[in-house]
Order: sequence, then C-alpha cells, then structure tokens
Amino acid sequence: MKEAMGERGKPERMGKLPISVTMIACNEARNLPRSLGSVAGWVEEIVVVVNDCTDPTPQIAREFGARVEAHAWTCRRDQKNVALALATQPWVLGLDADEEVSPEMRKAVEEFFSGAERKFDGASFRRKTWFLNRWITHGDWYPDYNLRLFRRGRGRWGGNREHDKLILDGRVRKVRADLLHYSFPTVEDNVRKIPAFAAAFADEREGRGMGFHWPELFFRPFWRFLRGYFFRLGFLDGFPGLYIATVTALATFVRYAKLYEREFGEQPPPLGAERTPKARARG
Repeated sequence: MKEAMGERGKPERMGKLPISVTMIACNEARNLPRSLGSVAGWVEEIVVVVNDCTDPTPQIAREFGARVEAHAWTCRRDQKNVALALATQPWVLGLDADEEVSPEMRKAVEEFFSGAERKFDGASFRRKTWFLNRWITHGDWYPDYNLRLFRRGRGRWGGNREHDKLILDGRVRKVRADLLHYSFPTVEDNVRKIPAFAAAFADEREGRGMGFHWPELFFRPFWRFLRGYFFRLGFLDGFPGLYIATVTALATFVRYAKLYEREFGEQPPPLGAERTPKARARG
C-alpha cells in the first residue's frame, strides 16, 4: 500500500487508524487516484464496491490496496449499504469517488482519535465543492456539513435512492475541516441531475402521503434563491454563486412540478376520443 504523503510531498510513516473507507464506483478511473490517494496509507481498510465498469476502475482501486467487490446496481443508498456491510474496522469513513480528504481533514480525523472517539459516535465535516474553476465558499453549497465518519454498527445509509444521507444512532461531533468535492466538471453535469432528483423527491413525498400544493410551487423556489444568494452570501462567489442560486431555485421548481405531474398528469386521449370530465376540469 502506498505511503501517506505530507504537505511537502514527503512520505509520513504513522500507525494506521482503525477505519474502513467505503466507496461505490462505476467508471471512476479519472477520480480514484485523487480520492483513494487521500486515504491510502493511514486507514486500515479500503472497500470499493463496483458495478458495470468499462474502464480500469477495479484495477486502480486495487493499486491503492482496496478490497474490490462487484455488485449489481440498485441505487446509491442501497449500494452504499452493500459497501458498509463489507467493512470490518470499528469505524467507517464513507467517501465518494469524486471526493478527497484534505490534509486539514486528515489531521482533524487523527485528532478525533486522540480521545473524542470515546465520547462521540460520528463526525461531520464541511464539504467544499470545486465548480466553474473556483472553490465555492458561500451560499447553499458551503459549509455543507456531511456526516461521514461513524462508529460501525451505529450508522446506515438512508434518504432516497438519489440523495442518500447517513443516519446515525449516537452523538455527532461537528468538525471545521474540509472534505473536498469535485462533483460537477461542467454545467451539463449539474443540470443533468435535476430530473432524477425531482423523481426521487416525488417518490419520497408520495411515500409520506404528501401531495402537490400550489403555495409550495410558488414560494419554495423563490425562497431557495433568496436564501442562497443573499442570506447565505452566495453573491460573494461571483457568477458561480449566481448560477448555483438560480439553478437551485429551478431544481426546486422542477421537483414540485414533478409532484403536479404525478397527481394531475395524464396521457392524451386516443385520436377522436372525447376527454373525460375529470380531464376537462384539469385542463
């Protein structure tokens, strides 16, 4: 396994922490050297669950000492729980392939294991995203605290199929250190996720028995823009901040539009057939 690298690029030898890094990956050959390179050498175990890879993702993961297991794709949440079930260490660090543990975060994790691990069952970190050629440090994207380090057996991945979140039974320590995120190489990559997130949102709302409401359609997108761009100082990130606030509002609008479609949408009637009274009332 590769040695951990110090801030000056020199190898640092240290005892490995009792952590299993868990990750899911499909065609992530471009990202893996950065993500796995940030943890290899100072954690006891790396587990990578792969599916349908057509690039060297499995080989690259093994080069960093990872245990690689193939599993048919289900959804992000369930796939992450598959990886979690393979972990063997007392603690788990959930890492996405497009994320990197910064030197600051590594130091914070090491300090966590100097005593805080006896008082807490998890730790959350600020996730900082690189977008449109800059780090985003305001608005709805930062600080985006994510619970990632947790005691095995006390946490599991929940949320919906597209937007997973870690559910922990225990105390969480909030750590002011950055988990680096390289999620959206292009604007297209960002916009492409809106329909899937909208469908997952609609599924979740329907599962809770919550339908479409006109006030939400009008109010929530406006509030998301106002909150992100002005109240959370998104304007300080320049054009990327304006883009993020605008697209966040759009994505919110699409989510509630999807609810409207689920509740009121119908296929057009056959050619020559009259519309039903129900359809006319909605038209």
